[in-house]
Amino acid sequence: MMTDFSVENIVWTQVLKEAFGESVELEDDKGHIEVYDIAAEFEVDGQGYAILVQPDRTDEEYEVLRIVKDADGGLELSTIDDDEEWENVSELYDELTFPEGDED
Repeated sequence: MMTDFSVENIVWTQVLKEAFGESVELEDDKGHIEVYDIAAEFEVDGQGYAILVQPDRTDEEYEVLRIVKDADGGLELSTIDDDEEWENVSELYDELTFPEGDED
């Protein structure tokens, strides 16, 4: 079954904010820890996604990650390996954040 990544299918969530607060710490492959603010959380067809931004960044870069539950019911963030899925989620967030037709 193909996931329909459209605005109509979004369910806004707050599972990360309820678990961790307004920001999360992510560790990279080299053990460096970076702090990210949780910009948005939503589900599409039951799969959770998080949009994270670094607080000191002024550009429009953001991280798109999956929200998954581990075996103990805890929350984890994982990278999206499927390029098409990542692109769909990223475009959906852009559509929600920068709706077309809002220009004066």
